[in-house]
Amino acid sequence: MLEVLREPMESGEIVISRAAQQTTFPASFQLVAAMNPCPCGYAGHPQIACQCTEQQVQRYRQKISGPLLDRFDLHIEVPAIGLRELQMQGATDTTEQVRTRVEQARGAAVERSGAANQYLSGGALEQFCALEEADRLMLEQALQKLGMSARAYHRVLRVARTIADLSGVEKISSAHLLESLSFRALDRRRMTQVIGSGVTSN
Repeated sequence: MLEVLREPMESGEIVISRAAQQTTFPASFQLVAAMNPCPCGYAGHPQIACQCTEQQVQRYRQKISGPLLDRFDLHIEVPAIGLRELQMQGATDTTEQVRTRVEQARGAAVERSGAANQYLSGGALEQFCALEEADRLMLEQALQKLGMSARAYHRVLRVARTIADLSGVEKISSAHLLESLSFRALDRRRMTQVIGSGVTSN
């Protein structure tokens, strides 16, 4: 059932075909999803031992297909937080501060290309997400080692463009690319190998 989301996530439309008729409905939406790390929910927990076998964890995670996962711009792990951490009140940005920063970044994107970064594709994507040669080679090597698709490559570029905009920077740098890559958590093990192997930009 989840697989039917693939086309709307990609095109922003839902196409219904019945007999000789076909109708298209607009379906531009933002999808936020969550899942446990394993069937019992405790894989990686610092205090509670996971009861699942490696095979059970693999079968559980394979319920989300690669093509569907590819269509998510970000997938991150959210670690368990201890009671003491919950009680600590550190200095954080307020919702209003975050909102202002996001609005400024979105405004910069629209002013630059006429659209939000999520809509960049084709020539516009290459034009407004242009990279220095060293950064382009670094990204290509990272994507090859991570086994990412062309779709993932485009999403990494769009996210890097947004990270640069949030920082108030016009040009995408290797730091923005690496941060964008780090937001693909299911490739984290391979990502660690990429960074550890010295695939960096001067």
